[in-house]
Amino acid sequence: MKNMYDLLIVGAGPGGYVAAKKAAGLGMSVVIIDRGPVGGTCINRGCIPTKAMLHAATLYRDIKECELFGLHVDHVGYDLQKIIEYKDASTAEMRRNLEKEFAELGIVFVQGTARVQAGKRVRVEKADGSSEFYFGRNILIATGAKANRADIPGAELPGVMTSEELLTSDESKYRSLLILGGGVIGLEIATIFRNLGAEVTIIEISDRLLPNMDREFSDPLEEILTERGIRIYKESILEQITRAETGLSCKFVCEGESREVQVEGVLMSVGRRANTEGLFDANVPIKLERGRIVVDEFFRTSVPGIYAVGDVIGGIQLAHVASAEATYVVEKMNDLKPSVIVSMVPSCLFTPISIVPSCLYTDPEIASVGLTEERARAKGVPIRCGRYAMEGNGQTIISKEAAGFIKIIFAKDSDVLLGAQLMCPRATDMIGELATALANGLTSKQLMYAMRAHPTFNEAISCAVENSRI
Repeated sequence: MKNMYDLLIVGAGPGGYVAAKKAAGLGMSVVIIDRGPVGGTCINRGCIPTKAMLHAATLYRDIKECELFGLHVDHVGYDLQKIIEYKDASTAEMRRNLEKEFAELGIVFVQGTARVQAGKRVRVEKADGSSEFYFGRNILIATGAKANRADIPGAELPGVMTSEELLTSDESKYRSLLILGGGVIGLEIATIFRNLGAEVTIIEISDRLLPNMDREFSDPLEEILTERGIRIYKESILEQITRAETGLSCKFVCEGESREVQVEGVLMSVGRRANTEGLFDANVPIKLERGRIVVDEFFRTSVPGIYAVGDVIGGIQLAHVASAEATYVVEKMNDLKPSVIVSMVPSCLFTPISIVPSCLYTDPEIASVGLTEERARAKGVPIRCGRYAMEGNGQTIISKEAAGFIKIIFAKDSDVLLGAQLMCPRATDMIGELATALANGLTSKQLMYAMRAHPTFNEAISCAVENSRI
């Protein structure tokens, strides 16, 4: 049959492209379909452009503060258009690398809007109005999620945007920005614009920033961001956005009082929803729940032969989770023992814990994996904690970066690692070692077998582990 493949993938983001490469490497014929370019949200309008702009904005701030190192610069400035060009070049290079891998592996990429029909047939409508049909012995849905917009008056006004719109716009020079939502995306973008000198205001409905993370992170991070000039309003509700002479007027309620702030732009960072609209014909009996695709523990949908992974099924919405799930599905299709897991049951517990690392690219960086002290005690798990304040770390002193801490949690009796929380320079890189240790059930004694080089940020892990053994 024409256009028949072993695996047909809808969505070319981290779930889809990882599945495609894995499947092709195992000898499967693969077609991957996406309405946009390869890379999905992560590469084109999410992770990669955000981190590129963060890198540029942080360099700018570092140069302005270089006198701390005995350096002197006569004039410091930035060209926003060149920052955008650098960001776009970074995403383009990622896409080129993926396209090259697809070509080497024989993966067919089709750009167009996919609609799944009965009989494992997928209709693809292309930009020129033509359409073509593709068939898959197995179908994997990895269409991800899209940014929400808060339903408030004025949300449709020019200058009110989601993160995806902001990151793909050529008009991103806002001297003042209001961010609705104090989660990961909102705080990273707040960091970018504050580093570039913008006035930044954050409105968060919860009683703290990072409501899905441990308070041990949110409280010191709020203090640091406030010291850097970011205005933060917690337990607050944005009620209305209207036009103003200087841009937009935002009325909100904080602690029972009505307030107003005028800004040039408003970022809505209020979560994401599964991207399933128009994806299935009415006669395809895919079970959905609040727009998300329902799957079992093997990522099978209600239709035999159709699988789904990543943000489109809900759960932990992270690129590396989608990639891990995609790898698992393809390995199961080929009767292989899965090589990746997202949770485990430590020898000392009777319930699974997540081994998915969570990362926040603020300054200092934040990363965590496994149980926090707060959650462990809530579960009644006897634990002991090791902690190290990064003020004493040599590389932290040399770099003069914000210090922070490392905290590592072990089971009190078995000594097995249960979790780790890092708020320090390079935390997002260092968490990998602890995620590996957690996945393999290592103890504090085993973690201390390895020498960590000096001077490095990473040697602080040894200090935290040693502290737990005192």
